[in-house]
Amino acid sequence: MEITEADLAACENADSFLQSSMWASFKEKFGWTAKAFLADWLEDGTNEKTPLLVLCRQLAPGFSFAYIPWGPKLPASITASDRVKIAAELGKKLRALLARNTVFIRFEPPWFYREKESGIENEASLFKTFGFKRAAAAVQPPDTVIINLEKTNNEILMQMKPKWRYNISLAEKKGIIVKTCTGREIETFYNLLKETAARDGISIHGINYYRTLFEICNNDMTGGNNKTGMMQLKLYIASHASDTLAAIAVLFRGKDAVYLYGASSNIKRNLMAPYALQWKAMQDAKEAGCLFYDLFGIPPNEDPNHPMAGLFRFKTGFGGHIIHRPGSWDYPCKKVFYNLFRIAEGLRKKIMNYKKKNRR
Repeated sequence: MEITEADLAACENADSFLQSSMWASFKEKFGWTAKAFLADWLEDGTNEKTPLLVLCRQLAPGFSFAYIPWGPKLPASITASDRVKIAAELGKKLRALLARNTVFIRFEPPWFYREKESGIENEASLFKTFGFKRAAAAVQPPDTVIINLEKTNNEILMQMKPKWRYNISLAEKKGIIVKTCTGREIETFYNLLKETAARDGISIHGINYYRTLFEICNNDMTGGNNKTGMMQLKLYIASHASDTLAAIAVLFRGKDAVYLYGASSNIKRNLMAPYALQWKAMQDAKEAGCLFYDLFGIPPNEDPNHPMAGLFRFKTGFGGHIIHRPGSWDYPCKKVFYNLFRIAEGLRKKIMNYKKKNRR
């Protein structure tokens, strides 16, 4: 494996927005240091180098950690064991290139298994064999639902559960109006988000976090001169009469549309505004040339006791296929300090899950 430092512009054409130069610019505004590398995983003489974005942040005074969201991106032909072996080798290489006080490197591999495929449990064993530790908490959701937009609108509707098609139709009949904007109504969205957070027991960022993301996506990165094509973050707001009922933020980038954030009011929930929002976003994504609509995050299975069980039911009802990624795996660089951090992170995760469960 050969890996060299590079300018952040090298990540402009990354497959995932989480590995893009846009995401690097965004995270640097909130305490992260972004570093770009070019890697030749196979050293097979093709001279094809893959960009890799690594985000670094202070963990505690005198200590930091590194995070690789949905990386490394590897050739599809590589076997599961070789994938994990390459990730371990990458950890060793990065350890020498990153700050000496780096406690661990957190990997979130982008490769995935479909719902009925086997292998992800075996891959977990491989990660452990190569010295990785499963992170106590994931940063990005490893499990999600992907809608294929290459089908006709009617075919997309027909793959949904009957109740979901009914709810989309009901929202239209009841007069739900969906408005599309690009972030000017961020305060409206944020007020709904605060209402949702209080109701569901979830954590959210300050309003400046979301405002900055809209500004970077829609002002700085929409030139359309990269291989991923035009990028835009759209805000969809659903209303009825004079009431704002729900809103979602969807990122359009190349072949993918990704549902990033959603929020809803406590009133008029019987009008099914969230269903109308998702259907409108799917239609817009298809019209924009996107091939896939990523609902971006569900629990790993249909467990009624899971604190986010309702999210699983809602998103899987739109059809598509469920995929499972390996999740978050840590490559320890300073084992003693890492073990202390891991205990603290695990405790924090248990407390958060307990709070969510008891708000249901």
